[in-house]
Amino acid sequence: MGSISIRNVSKQYGLAGKGPAVIHGIDAEIADGEFIVIVGPSGCGKSTLLRMVAGLEEISSGQIAIADRVVNDVEPSERDIAMVFQNYALYPHMSVYDNMAYGLKIANVPKEEIRRRVDKAAGILQLGALLERRPRELSGGQRQRVAMGRAIVREPEVFLFDEPLSNLDAKLRAQTRIEIRKLHAELGVTSLFVTHDQVEAMTLAQRMIVMNAGRVEQIGTPETVYARPATTFVAGFIGSPPMNLLRGTAQGNTFTLGGQALTLPQTAPRDGDLVLGLRPEHAIVGANGNGWPLQVDLLEMLGAERLVHGHLAGADFTLRLDGTLVPPAEGSTVPLQWSAHHLHWFDATTGVRIDT
Repeated sequence: MGSISIRNVSKQYGLAGKGPAVIHGIDAEIADGEFIVIVGPSGCGKSTLLRMVAGLEEISSGQIAIADRVVNDVEPSERDIAMVFQNYALYPHMSVYDNMAYGLKIANVPKEEIRRRVDKAAGILQLGALLERRPRELSGGQRQRVAMGRAIVREPEVFLFDEPLSNLDAKLRAQTRIEIRKLHAELGVTSLFVTHDQVEAMTLAQRMIVMNAGRVEQIGTPETVYARPATTFVAGFIGSPPMNLLRGTAQGNTFTLGGQALTLPQTAPRDGDLVLGLRPEHAIVGANGNGWPLQVDLLEMLGAERLVHGHLAGADFTLRLDGTLVPPAEGSTVPLQWSAHHLHWFDATTGVRIDT
C-alpha cells in the first residue's frame, strides 16, 4: 500500500529549527494509487514539502508516513520512493538502457530482472528504439521519458515529480502530460506531482493541494477547486484568466463598487464589506441593454475564444467570449448580467469563502 500521511508537518531553517518557518503545520491524507498535484506560486513551499516526503529535507515537527510506516528518521533510499526532477540528471556517457538500469545494477538486481524491468518501462514510454542511444542524441521530451523510465524500473510504492516538465516547450509539455496520465492509469502507483503551472495541475490531478506561503489553502478535485474556491487566493490563482475579484460593499441585493450601486441577481449573503468573485466566462452580455456597464479597453483574439479587458465601475475586469461571436468595439461600453449561482462571495478581511 503506497498511501502517504502528512500530519501537522512544519519546517523551519536556522539553528535548532528556530529560524524562519517555511512550512506551517500541513495536514494531508493521500490514498494508495492516487495522483495528487501540489500547486502554488514560486516560493510557496511546495518543493520543500515534496523533498520532506522524499527525505531530502528534515522536518522540524509533525509526522510523515508512507504505506503506514512513519519515515521521519528513515533514509531516502529506504523509503521505497522514486523521484523525477526538473533536471533530467542523465549520465551523458551511458546509453538509455544503462541510464535506466544503473540504479538496479547498484542494488545487485539480477541481470534478467533488470532486462525485464527496463524492457517493460521502455515499452510503456515508447523508448524501445532508443535504448542504445546516448542522452545527447535525444530530444528534451525523450530525455524526460528516460528520467521517468529510470523511476519506473524501481517499481516503488510512491512516485515523486518535482516540476518535471518545466524545461520543455509548450507543445512537449502538453504531450508529456498525456503520457504521464497514461503512465499513472497503467501503473496505478501513488504519485505526488509539484508544479507552479495551474494548467498542469488541472489536467493531471485527481486531487489538488493548493499552497500559498507555506500553508494549504485548499485540497480538492480540480472541479471542486475551480467551481468553489475556498479563498480569494485560490480564486485568483486557479483559472486562466483568473477569477475577477471585486472589493465593495453589499446591502441586500445591491453591491456598491467604486461609488456605483450595482443590482445583484440575488441578495448578498450578508451586508457589509465583501469580495465578489466572477469568472470571466460566466458573464452574459445583456441583450436588452440592461446590466453592469463594462468599459472595453482591449481585445485579445485567442482562436476559439476572445478576451475582453476593461473596467467595471473602476475595477479591472476580464470577460471571456466565444471566438465566433462579434466582439464589442474597443472604447465601447457593454452591459453584463449574471446568473445567481455564478456569484462567489468572500470575506473582505480573511479572504475565506462565504457559502450562500
